[in-house]
Amino acid sequence: MATGRGASLFFISFLSFLSFLFLVCVNGNPNYRDALAKSILFFEGQRSGRLPRNQEITWRSNSGLSDGSLAHVDLTGGYYDAGDNVKFNFPMAYTTTMLSWSTLEYGKRMGSQLPNARAAIRWATDYLLKCATASPGKLYVGVGDPNADHKCWERPEDMDTVRSVYSVSASNPGSDVAGETAAALAAASMVFRKVDPSYSKLLLRTAKKVLQFAIQYRGSYSDSLGSAVCPFYCSYSGYKDELLWGASWLLRATNDVTYLSLLKSLGAGDSTDIFSWDNKYAGAYVLLGRMSLLSRVTTYDSYRQEAEDFMCKILPNSPSTTTQYTSGGLMFKLSESNLQYVTSISFLLTTYAKYMAATRHTFNCGNILVTPSTLKSLAKRQVDYILGENPMKMSYMVGFGSDYPRKIHHRGSSLPSVLSHPQSIGCDGGFQPYYYSSNANPNILTGAIVGGPNQNDFYSDDRTDYSHSEPATYITAALVGPLAYLAGSYSQ
Repeated sequence: MATGRGASLFFISFLSFLSFLFLVCVNGNPNYRDALAKSILFFEGQRSGRLPRNQEITWRSNSGLSDGSLAHVDLTGGYYDAGDNVKFNFPMAYTTTMLSWSTLEYGKRMGSQLPNARAAIRWATDYLLKCATASPGKLYVGVGDPNADHKCWERPEDMDTVRSVYSVSASNPGSDVAGETAAALAAASMVFRKVDPSYSKLLLRTAKKVLQFAIQYRGSYSDSLGSAVCPFYCSYSGYKDELLWGASWLLRATNDVTYLSLLKSLGAGDSTDIFSWDNKYAGAYVLLGRMSLLSRVTTYDSYRQEAEDFMCKILPNSPSTTTQYTSGGLMFKLSESNLQYVTSISFLLTTYAKYMAATRHTFNCGNILVTPSTLKSLAKRQVDYILGENPMKMSYMVGFGSDYPRKIHHRGSSLPSVLSHPQSIGCDGGFQPYYYSSNANPNILTGAIVGGPNQNDFYSDDRTDYSHSEPATYITAALVGPLAYLAGSYSQ
């Protein structure tokens, strides 16, 4: 029996243990509010440019301060897409659209995190505005030579690789990246409509011009830019889905029937069972299906049908399902970075369920009746899996729970910070002592969600296995909405 000071220490330790349990798990559910806060904080760790004084992820410092100079423009700011030091605007714009959609749908459930969500969006839109307005007739779509960057393992603060500037134009089209940029600016314009009307108007004005550019000069940015974007973020699905997506967002932001005419000219019927930074069809169908359900406008019924066909391909017990699930219950789409599809599809599940619940709508997949709770429970199962309710008993969100990935494939996280190691670490300097090290990363990238486990629910926590251990902005961005939904649904 412990006595005196030992008993006090035991009691304090026990209280700490109880508070830890409360932090991670509340009423039998993961602490969604804590996970939400961490998911939004993650974006601070991905920031490029001059960091603000209120930066909470303090192991990061200023970086990329001369971005754009090779083209004599200011392209500082924005986000690094994943564990590298490149700014790819295609996934960055998608990340921005998803953060904005999350805030539009679930802002009231975000509580004290709402201003932080807006700040995460604005860090991206400030940069995207520069890209869209710096040079007439051009849309800048990336900074940093990915082939040179990927040969190095160095902190963003030490970058000495060439910061090439990439753009699309009338003679070098990129309807996909332009369509997604327009979607991001239009969605964000609604986020800021009441809190910053002048900024909102600037975003919307720019979104209209960028979409007009995407429509007028049609072509894929993969064809225009080649090895600068492929195989990293090739537009595998083509650009029609981004035109549909961009027009859908501008229609929602403006109610201008011109965009409905554009949608009709693009047609519906491109069937899909995936949703990602590359393939936007399902997202557009859910967004347009909202008009069919909430506004009861029959013009949008075909999109609602497409959205429901998509859900039938996702639900595990549906006769038309095309989606595999692991024995642990995780949706499994592709072997590389699978969690990006899990988070994006989970967002569509909760959001379409929200529209269904508001109108008491149900639909059928063959002889299976689908209710709002059918979709919500599947989304909750996926979120819970990511947060630790899985065969590995591991949270795939860094910093959440007691067991999470410690050796993520991320340069800034895996290398000592400038504060602790002020000497520059060159291109090759980070490989042997840090990249190939078996030690945990020195810096915790709170809120980062990694690529995830394999089809056998196994995760090896190996820095060199980037297809499973690399976090990305678009993985976490899509989970912000479901986390806010669940945080508002379960008392914590």
